[in-house]
Amino acid sequence: MTFNSYNQDKYIQKMIGAPEEREQRLESLFEILDPTKSGRVNTDSILYSFKEQYHPSLNNDNCMQEVFDKMCQEKKGYVCFDDFKQYLGHTEEHIALSFKAMDTKQDGRLDFEEVFTGLQNLGVDIDTDQAEEFFNIINLKGDGYISYYEWAQFLLFVPLDGNNSDEKFPLQAAYNFFVDEIDLSSEGDYFLSSETLNGLGYFLAGGFAGVVSRTCTAPFDRLKVYLIAQSGQPMRKAASVVKPAASSVAGSVTATMAEAATSTAKQVTNPQSPTIIRALKHIWSQGGIRAFFVGNGLNVFKVFPESAMKFGSFEAAKRFFANIEGVRDTTEISRASTFISGGIGGVVAQFTVYPIDTLKFRIQCQSLSSKSLTGNALIFSTMKDMWNEAGFRMFYRGIGVGVCGIFPFAAIDLGTFEALKRFFIAKEALAKGIPASEVRLSNPTVLAMGAFSGCIGASLVYPVNLLRTRLQAQGTPAHPYTYSGFMDVYYKTVARDGYRGLWRGLAPNLAKVGPAVSISYLIYENMKSILKLD
Repeated sequence: MTFNSYNQDKYIQKMIGAPEEREQRLESLFEILDPTKSGRVNTDSILYSFKEQYHPSLNNDNCMQEVFDKMCQEKKGYVCFDDFKQYLGHTEEHIALSFKAMDTKQDGRLDFEEVFTGLQNLGVDIDTDQAEEFFNIINLKGDGYISYYEWAQFLLFVPLDGNNSDEKFPLQAAYNFFVDEIDLSSEGDYFLSSETLNGLGYFLAGGFAGVVSRTCTAPFDRLKVYLIAQSGQPMRKAASVVKPAASSVAGSVTATMAEAATSTAKQVTNPQSPTIIRALKHIWSQGGIRAFFVGNGLNVFKVFPESAMKFGSFEAAKRFFANIEGVRDTTEISRASTFISGGIGGVVAQFTVYPIDTLKFRIQCQSLSSKSLTGNALIFSTMKDMWNEAGFRMFYRGIGVGVCGIFPFAAIDLGTFEALKRFFIAKEALAKGIPASEVRLSNPTVLAMGAFSGCIGASLVYPVNLLRTRLQAQGTPAHPYTYSGFMDVYYKTVARDGYRGLWRGLAPNLAKVGPAVSISYLIYENMKSILKLD
């Protein structure tokens, strides 16, 4: 039976549709193998497409090479749509007939019972659990039925012999592929463990990247915290930061705020605003080079889960939005979803490590005047003081401000990096005429993208982070002021230092953020490649 003759079968003709419908279906199937729409497909793109569509752990290049060889008869190194169309012209007859043979109910779709019976008729020794796994792999929509399109799509990745006329052959080949290449366990639990391990890989890569980058930039972080904590300019006129009020009470409000601010300012022993040079000298006087790494051990302890949660949650959020938007590749989700995913990753990370963050800031501020306590003794003493002051709430002081700052920062940082990454990958793929999955950006490019995205995000949200840090460090020797909340710290900060004070410490912060984020992304992207997460 040739393609033209089997097309006369009313069942198959109805299932496949008119010639123009078949052409559209073939184009849709080809796009699965060619997500970049370059018009060319090779072995790597076939393997990548299968992992994206069905199973992320498959790494058998030989099987995909066999599929590619059957499609590429001219040995030109790639498959175009015409090659693909010709290949399916030889195999679609068997695909259609095998589907019809299993469809005993003649309703144009396959349920589990029909597939299970078909496997049993082949003499396959298979239990219900394995049959369900096999069925669920092909049933991408998860609606309990395998459509002809889903059946044909799965068989794209299964080497088929166009000369084999047995209508049972495609099912036999599909099951053999299922057993040999995907290698599910008899308990049917492979998908859970594989997905879990794949997800854990992002957390591990993110955590390791954070530790490396934070250790390299610890001195910049130390200087930034010192400059933020040191707010000593005499109080400016409070009227400049007080919202307009009724004329009858404006003078009273202004006088009250000025009086309170003046009283608070007297707590500071050195009323002069520290420059970066004086700050460096002062930190050095506290213990030389080691003083620039005060709190870094705690910082590393904190940054691993923070960075792991940020990147891991970011990837998880992207997969969630991919499901919502009905796309299979996270690179296809909308820009808005990408930025929101970044914000979610930042918020999850913030909640996870906020207590450690607060403890770190207070240790760094406390150590400026504490020479009797060092190391673990200083850590436990600070923790005890914090607990005695306000209990568990003390460790989450300023969390609301922190979330307000971290969401836009992480959204801008991760979202901008992801957008730049997509842009450069698409540009290079187009220039070289290769699938985007084959493009690997150079390390200098990744470093530059990371520095740009990190600095943009850090600059835009720096005032919020400054106010959050002062809420965390309040009442310490380095920052003896106390605040009742976010608006209070805002008014008092502007009154003491002016609006420019909201960006105090930005220069060393950017000097730290640039290399820190660059290194973090560089390590993360390379770790993903090593762990085969891409």
